[in-house]
Amino acid sequence: MNNPQLPHLMKSGMRRLASGVCVLSTRTEDDEPFAMTVSSVTSVSDNPASLLVCINKQVSQQEHLSALGNTFAINILSQAQQDVSNRCAGRHDEKDRFTVGQWAYTESGIPYLEDALAVFFCRVDLASVYGTHHIVVGLIHDVKVGDGAVDPLVYVDGRYAQLT
Repeated sequence: MNNPQLPHLMKSGMRRLASGVCVLSTRTEDDEPFAMTVSSVTSVSDNPASLLVCINKQVSQQEHLSALGNTFAINILSQAQQDVSNRCAGRHDEKDRFTVGQWAYTESGIPYLEDALAVFFCRVDLASVYGTHHIVVGLIHDVKVGDGAVDPLVYVDGRYAQLT
């Protein structure tokens, strides 16, 4: 059953699925900080503690992000961090992405947002390619959970939304 409309219908249907907005942050092979907005993040298991993120193969750092053993952080954004999401969504130079937000660095140099709702610090444990994306499973080695209100930045139907 080959339906030429299937890609369009799939995208249209997925626009109806609300997702939390996150920023993946890491260091490149050249040891430069890198951050990108991602909305395809989900938990895999609590034992071992792990999460899954899907990264488009067109992202300039996708090979680094899918290399086993490399480290990265997943920052869960709050409503107040919409500007960070926009800055890291790919329309700005990679260095300019760190001009917005309260960025800090781990001892190993991984950038993360100090005021994120939560930050998961991970090591690439499994990587695979499927269609247009790299599927990366990150083994979580530390978590920082914010103290403030839980007010996640949500994306649905091509725009940001608020939980009410």
